Amino acid sequence: MSPTERTAWTSLGVGLSVLALKGAAWWLTGSTALFADMLETVVNVAAASAALAAVRYSALPADENHPYGHAKVEYFSAVLEGTLILVAASMILQEAYQAWWRPKVPEQPVIGLALSAAATVINGTWATILGRRGRRLGSPALVADSHYLMSDVVTSAGVIIGVGLVALTGLLWLDPLLAGLTAVMILFSGWRLLRESVGGLMDEAVGPDDLSTIRTLVSAEAAGAIEAHDLRTRRAGRITFVEFHLVVPGAMAVSEAHDICDRIETALKSALGNAVITIHVEPEGKAKHSGVLVL
Repeated sequence: MSPTERTAWTSLGVGLSVLALKGAAWWLTGSTALFADMLETVVNVAAASAALAAVRYSALPADENHPYGHAKVEYFSAVLEGTLILVAASMILQEAYQAWWRPKVPEQPVIGLALSAAATVINGTWATILGRRGRRLGSPALVADSHYLMSDVVTSAGVIIGVGLVALTGLLWLDPLLAGLTAVMILFSGWRLLRESVGGLMDEAVGPDDLSTIRTLVSAEAAGAIEAHDLRTRRAGRITFVEFHLVVPGAMAVSEAHDICDRIETALKSALGNAVITIHVEPEGKAKHSGVLVL
């Protein structure tokens, strides 16, 4: 089992534990805000299951039908998670609307809030660990899951404070109000997640920092060449794709041009990790005098 898959299994286990705690908190109190918090965790468990399936499928090697591998499937998991978040938010808003007109006093608030607080601490700890592992492993599905978990921590903390105020002050309208605010925050989280995931499916280029690294390494490692132009990049899950045209002197031997390409590939893979590099070698007559000039 790969480290990415082990992490996905752990995330699912943590999600189920947190769901049990939040479900107990809502069952004991009957709070609409705690119901919203629990429903958010239901979405998280479903998303963690999807992330696990995506991670396992993305690890499959390239085949005849998928010559570039299966890594991009992780973006579909992130899109699904974003969609589930939007569905959960709409359900919470509906529940909050009904509770606004028929408010009720939360029961056993102390025990319920203690359970919810314990679930929030577990969520916050795991979200931090998951985010670091997801970035280290280059997994969009795990990173997306960590972002959602952290937003869950923020909303849960607000809900705990609010339900505590309801119990102390008797202001019952605070409960559905908090549920509604939770739904709004979830909506923003879901929209951001969908935007990032769709960007991956649409083959967005790497970020400015990575692009600067690529240009610097190509310039430094292409000694003997003239320039590199038409640089294009994209990401598919944990894999970074880089392609460009390398212009060399017309009289240069094929073996020498190949050595230059090898140097560039080695440097880029060392810096980017899991990368696929495609270099098209051209004679100097194809130079555009733009792009990356060789140092």
